[in-house]
Amino acid sequence: MAAVWQQVLAVDARYNAYRTPTFPQFRTQYIRRRSQLLRENAKCGFEPGLRRQYLRLRSQLLALRYGPLSEQSSFRASSVRSSRTTLDRMEDFEEDPRSQGARGHRRSVSRGSYQIQAQMNRAVYDERPPGSLVPTSVAEASRAMAGDTTLSENYAFAGMHHIFDQHVDSAVPRLQFANDDKHLLACCSLDGTLSIMTLSPSPPSVKVTLKGHAGPVTDFAWSLSNDIIVSTSLDGTLRIWNTGDGRCIREVRDPESSELLCCTFQPMNNNLTVVGNSKHHLQVVNISTGKKVKGGCSKLTGRVLSLSFDAPGRILWAGDDRGSIFSFLFDMATGKLTKAKRLVVSEGSSICSISARSWISREARDPSLLINACVNKLLLYRVVDNDGTLQLKRSFPIQHGSQHVHSIFCPLMSFRQGACVVTGSEDACVYFFDVERNTKAIVNKLQGHGGPVLDVSFNCDESLLASADSTGMVIIWRREQK
Repeated sequence: MAAVWQQVLAVDARYNAYRTPTFPQFRTQYIRRRSQLLRENAKCGFEPGLRRQYLRLRSQLLALRYGPLSEQSSFRASSVRSSRTTLDRMEDFEEDPRSQGARGHRRSVSRGSYQIQAQMNRAVYDERPPGSLVPTSVAEASRAMAGDTTLSENYAFAGMHHIFDQHVDSAVPRLQFANDDKHLLACCSLDGTLSIMTLSPSPPSVKVTLKGHAGPVTDFAWSLSNDIIVSTSLDGTLRIWNTGDGRCIREVRDPESSELLCCTFQPMNNNLTVVGNSKHHLQVVNISTGKKVKGGCSKLTGRVLSLSFDAPGRILWAGDDRGSIFSFLFDMATGKLTKAKRLVVSEGSSICSISARSWISREARDPSLLINACVNKLLLYRVVDNDGTLQLKRSFPIQHGSQHVHSIFCPLMSFRQGACVVTGSEDACVYFFDVERNTKAIVNKLQGHGGPVLDVSFNCDESLLASADSTGMVIIWRREQK
């Protein structure tokens, strides 16, 4: 009965603002506890008719206690009952044995239900201001579980938790928390090394230093299981590292002896890595064999500086130093790249950073790209088709004219009110922007770096943010506890 318990939670969440108005912490704890209990009870397999009757009685009692909902909320309630395509519905799909066929396989959701939901979303979206969110059955619940607070409150920081300075006097161009990990962080440096740091137990420390590159390290990426890191360097090599002991497993030299500038794993097949070089080439490499994949090569108009896959790994975007972003279709079976679209963001400007996100927020599926392009703006593009075509949605002012500055989507943005992104800046600050706010989009601003902030990274639960700058300093910021 996953669908019914989710509807009960949504009803409770819509009335949550009326409970103890002066104690928001209680409301947060209440809705979280309700979610836990409803999930547990849903596994007991009670009679469906009884659950639907409970939902009706619950709605009636809440209406008698707090008064009827407004017209807008009533419409949202009908949206709750009609939706069958939300994230939570899909996550819980296999928990309900009746949603599976006789052999235990999932039944596919009918196309009609998707079309109905899409029509409902479009109808609501047309009546809302541009940039606002489309409500779904979990919109109110996710807001309540986030604490019913603003983005400014959610992204308030208590200050610096720790400072790493092992790469002092050499820029740290990239840093990234390990996948689904709160305390494991890695960074690369122009001094030719990489560091893997652990933030727990206290005090934070450098776990291992990866040494072997003969030139500045330009980029790196964690494998999905976090046991491997791949890195690129101006020495023309791609190196594969064991993150446990820091050992270099394999070295792959660029056949053109060109500088390697960026890399990323194929999200559905971590045996494949895409690498970009200074001679305008993009190449898919099999890290198990160290050989390039046949058909996995293409050429851009300039030096390849940034790469990003969509979540399914079917579309790859690549940015160069001539201001162009190319989209490629990736063949999952062969590793072949097919060039699809090209967008000139700004002629002659470097595309330093590309981040892809399938859902801009939990309330609206809006595949998007976040771009840093040395135009003193952070750019948000909408992905409009399956070829990776881009359409500019928003821009945010930052100081960015020449340095390789990067930005990210917040990992838990879909569970908050609004939708937040974070970026470095050449004014030595870290900026948080609400991409759904039409005015005064800056949510927070962190100051403390001594040079341009080049990269930022959140851990998986957003309790810690890491930022790195051109002086080699890495700052760990701890979010205020609510």
